[in-house]
Amino acid sequence: MDPLTEPQVVLTHESDLDGLVSGLLLQRLARHLFGKEVPLEAYHYQGWKARQLSERTAWVSDFTFEARLDRKGWLVVDHHATETRPSAARLIHDPSKSASRLCHDLVREHGLGSPELDRIVQLADIGDLFEETHDDFVEACDYANLVKSYGFWNLHSLIGGRIEALLDHPLLEVMRVRRRVEDPIGFAWAREHVEALSPEVGLVRPVVGNTNVIVHQLLERGATTHPVLATLFKKGNGAFIVSFRSRNGEALKVAARFDGGGHPNASGTTLPRSVNDHESAVQYLRQHLAPATTPTPLNGLGDLMLQWEQTRR
Repeated sequence: MDPLTEPQVVLTHESDLDGLVSGLLLQRLARHLFGKEVPLEAYHYQGWKARQLSERTAWVSDFTFEARLDRKGWLVVDHHATETRPSAARLIHDPSKSASRLCHDLVREHGLGSPELDRIVQLADIGDLFEETHDDFVEACDYANLVKSYGFWNLHSLIGGRIEALLDHPLLEVMRVRRRVEDPIGFAWAREHVEALSPEVGLVRPVVGNTNVIVHQLLERGATTHPVLATLFKKGNGAFIVSFRSRNGEALKVAARFDGGGHPNASGTTLPRSVNDHESAVQYLRQHLAPATTPTPLNGLGDLMLQWEQTRR
């Protein structure tokens, strides 16, 4: 296999632990191979779709492989479903593994493995693939919730870009206490307050608890008639993130209607900057999820006169 090309930048997904771990792994590999610190950039789906790809070379993790990434000198490591086949880029792709696992396999080929790194990647893998029957699933969710609770770049700063520092981090105790105390309360409340955005999509606004776990429990226990559940999150810069969850692949289809992406049952998008509060976000979602209506054809002069009268009011 041809040697890897030195990247000008490492690009990764900002929303979750898988993006953080996989991005840092690629950055570490670039440092090892080329002896320099390659800049790391992270994006939510909306920002990623809008980003101009002006670099001659780049390494990308945890973003769906698409035609615009099929460029000579580019490496893409991902696990999302794709129909695009590479002709110029180097693609490492396996839907059965997280991006963290795929990047970890790559760095281990270059002798960069360690027991601590193995454990962090295992937990990221379990959480991102949502392996709910795994013995370590609950612990993996605590790790995953670190990024959801504290943010990608805040956590990156706390660990100094060193992935192993996440292992047994003191903040995990906060996640454990919140899970034990808040999640049951949050689930009980959310079950009674699912708000219909459309027949297909319900909105969940948990007042406490791990939102991902609560939404999963609502779907798992059949506590709602909506096959897709949405949640809203306002970032520090004011932008609204919408997460869609399902059990039978419907979430990705809904996210695509908002130019979002992700997994079949776990997807998301960023709403336009004109949406600046929760209620306008809900209204925006309702409008775009409403079924298209066909205008009623005019039926003679009487209908024409009626329409004219209505426009005068």
